[in-house]
Amino acid sequence: MGMKRATTLAAAAIAVVLAASACGPTDYKAAGAAEPAGGASAPAPYAAADGTTAAGPAGQLAVAASEQLGPVLTDSAGLTLYRFDKDTAKPPKSNCEGDCAKTWPAVAAQDAAAAAGTNPALLGEVVRGDGTKQLTVAGWPVYRYAKDARAGDLNGQGVGGVWFAFAPDGKKAAKAASAAPAPSGATEAGGAPSGAAEAGAAEAGAGLSVAKDPALGDHIVDGKGMTVYRFKPDTAWPMVSQCAGDCVAKWPVVPPVDKAAAKGITERNYLVLDRPDGKKQQTVDCWPVYTFTGDKKPGDVNGQGVGGTWYAVSPDGKLITAR
Repeated sequence: MGMKRATTLAAAAIAVVLAASACGPTDYKAAGAAEPAGGASAPAPYAAADGTTAAGPAGQLAVAASEQLGPVLTDSAGLTLYRFDKDTAKPPKSNCEGDCAKTWPAVAAQDAAAAAGTNPALLGEVVRGDGTKQLTVAGWPVYRYAKDARAGDLNGQGVGGVWFAFAPDGKKAAKAASAAPAPSGATEAGGAPSGAAEAGAAEAGAGLSVAKDPALGDHIVDGKGMTVYRFKPDTAWPMVSQCAGDCVAKWPVVPPVDKAAAKGITERNYLVLDRPDGKKQQTVDCWPVYTFTGDKKPGDVNGQGVGGTWYAVSPDGKLITAR
């Protein structure tokens, strides 16, 4: 179909844009990427002359964590993707034309890639009445909403009782019932390597704090005093973890911690990343943070500089590259 399929990388990308979060560029700027005006607006390729959202390719799809709806499918700019109840999926057919298509721009099929953790086979295309090819997910034609101007906007949800945000599987997004909270002190389910007490796995609920190392200076440690790290390929805008599978087994994610229990950590954008693998990961200034299984006791910094990509974290969330 001329459509890019998601490729398997050494560490599968996990892209999540938190709906209505304040995450924006800090010390991150992707090569060649345009920074959204004001920190959260949709990039220029999606802005029409009247300021509304325009049609355009979806690029690398992502899964956004919405407090209102749970996981929601977005385009590469973090804009919510919608489906229309009056369309059909079997066979795929769009019934949104004319003025409807001005309010609900069709998402072009070319250059679309499946979100990390989703099935690439769900992506397809349908030929519209004007001859253009529109992206489909699970057979349903995909649209943006003209009144969504920023990443995380959900202004189209429920419009007319027929427009709904996409869930990652192509169904209508709907938040599932929350699971019962884990007992105090328990590690995140599935988040630690075999042997939950293994050094380097952060304890759920334990606060982050600041320790001092002769070479690194002030750096963040978890509730057990284990050094906290960042991975250079990750990004804060959008919040993206590039560490999955075997990578996470070696570099366990720091589970969510009580903000009130943090000591000396910058509170700006101290958010939780909902990962498609089911884990929840603490971020500092929107940057995902990890521990290292190679650190066996508090004060160890064996992960510093590993592969030229792993570094300890300063209290404001920045990389510490000196050693």
